[in-house]
Amino acid sequence: MQKQFYTIVVFPGSTGSPKKIRVSKFLVKTTLYTFFTLFIGIAGSSIYFSRQFYHMLSENVELTDLRREAKIQKVQVEKFSQQVKNFETEMSRLERFERKLRVITALENSPKSMEKNWGVGGPYGLTSHSFTTALEKGTQSMVERLSADLDHLTNQAKIQFVSFQELDEFLKNQKSLLSATPSIWPTRGWVTSGFGFRKSPFTGSREKHEGWDIAARAGAPIRSAADGVIVVAGRDSGYGNLLEVDHGYGLVTRYGHNSRLLVKVGDRIKRGQVVAQVGNTGRSTGPHLHYEVILNGVPVDPQNFILED
Repeated sequence: MQKQFYTIVVFPGSTGSPKKIRVSKFLVKTTLYTFFTLFIGIAGSSIYFSRQFYHMLSENVELTDLRREAKIQKVQVEKFSQQVKNFETEMSRLERFERKLRVITALENSPKSMEKNWGVGGPYGLTSHSFTTALEKGTQSMVERLSADLDHLTNQAKIQFVSFQELDEFLKNQKSLLSATPSIWPTRGWVTSGFGFRKSPFTGSREKHEGWDIAARAGAPIRSAADGVIVVAGRDSGYGNLLEVDHGYGLVTRYGHNSRLLVKVGDRIKRGQVVAQVGNTGRSTGPHLHYEVILNGVPVDPQNFILED
């Protein structure tokens, strides 16, 4: 079969003779098809990659938004967690306060005086391997845990409320007992030696310490822990300048090592009244108050009677 050609005539100039070029029709068609295919491929690829690029930009914006939202949610959950923690701390403080009240009022064995479990969990932190599913689940799990903790504390608060109602009814009928119960710090300072057995600062041997040593500056005011009558006000070889207050109901308080006594035997005093000043008299190694609470002739731990934080 005879091949078909295209003839191309080229005129090099006005004076030159024309030149003829013969090109195979098959070659021309093949070349055109090749260029057309390449054009379609390049155009399609450009459109595809352009779409992918804009899609990635969109995902990046969405990812940034999710990260921002995750930070906001984390801050909110942590704030909520701190509120629950503060609530838990306050409920624990109320429980300690109630326990002291029950010791004072002899209601510690009441059926309503029950052990309470204040322990709750904290936040578990946000997971970040997936910002679309795991993040939401992690946050939801945190919220559910915190919500459960809050429900638990709410129930405990209701129990505490019932318990305080019982104490309130008792105290309404025991006003005189309450005013005669030592319940405040006699002076402000640091407890350098608590109630119980200790190593003697003088002999080094083991001895029972029947009160608190509260270190304070010399001359600091000492206040009566409750209403009462002064029954001892004078010098003692061990206690130094000693005050002893009879509060009635079998309760007595002692204040030792004072530098100065401001009341005398027979004086009736009120809770909070300044009765002496901190000193270093008697068997003492430095300025401090030796404070005792005696119940029915037996020294007891003052901590059980101090209601202030």
